Amino acid sequence: MDRQGHWKTLWSDIRKDYSLYLLIVPGMLIILLFKYTPMYGIVIAFKDFNIFDGYNASPWVGMKHFEKLFTTPDFLLVFRNTLIISVYKLVFLFPLPIVIALMLYELKQLIFKRVVQTIIYLPHFLSWVIVSGLFIDLLSTNGGLVNKLLVSLGMEPITFFLDNSVFRGLLVSSAGWKEVGWGTIVYLAAFATIDPQLYDAAKIDGAGRWKQLLHITLPGISSTIILMLILRLGSILEAGTEQILVMYNPTVYKVSDVIGTYVYRMGLGNQDYSFTTAVGLFESVIAFILVISGNALSRKYLQRGIW
Repeated sequence: MDRQGHWKTLWSDIRKDYSLYLLIVPGMLIILLFKYTPMYGIVIAFKDFNIFDGYNASPWVGMKHFEKLFTTPDFLLVFRNTLIISVYKLVFLFPLPIVIALMLYELKQLIFKRVVQTIIYLPHFLSWVIVSGLFIDLLSTNGGLVNKLLVSLGMEPITFFLDNSVFRGLLVSSAGWKEVGWGTIVYLAAFATIDPQLYDAAKIDGAGRWKQLLHITLPGISSTIILMLILRLGSILEAGTEQILVMYNPTVYKVSDVIGTYVYRMGLGNQDYSFTTAVGLFESVIAFILVISGNALSRKYLQRGIW
């Protein structure tokens, strides 16, 4: 079909289902207003931006801030922390929703299943401020339940929020407690797409639960797992900025200061808007490359991808 025929078909579809296309308009306007319009601010990364001079009057400095980005020791440490924390969360937390969803899927007692689902979903609705307060009370060296238990066992109390050797583990475990249950929703929904007749046929052939899991359940949700993994790769440099902001302190900056918190401190604390914009742009470009690369590798080796 030539281009002219394509446009005729499009306008014909719009006239036919104009009410459905009108429903798209509010969403498109929101995306344009809050996603694409602010992208003009990227020019700040290439200027010595001054809030009183504005975009146009601020002097153009080219790649100055990116050169500073790759040479400052602070950013190299921040970039390293970001990767380490993100990889920890990816390795330890990404499989957990799949495992929990599989366990819930196998439960036959409907009431018990719903109670468990509700309990593990609830932490998602708590803000990180509340979660941070809960963990501070639980892990405090001054009356915290965990340290009371350690002392009663003859062990030394642990300063979880001040110890560089355990703080990353605290970030990963608290993120898992809050979000893993919510992540199971996607996989439980994916189970609904598996044809029940496949399980009936497998039972007739003598396949047990384990073989059904390996040859029916996991392949049935593999496309969803791949999709979630690729999307997770795109946010690998985010590392949980909101969580870290409310939980960390200067004592553990060495192991917990990530790109998001670094941008927050430099941008608002030092008012270095140009440099922090360059950092944010660098993070976005890396995320874009990771998503494209992950999708390409998935399509090449697994014949599946987001597009």
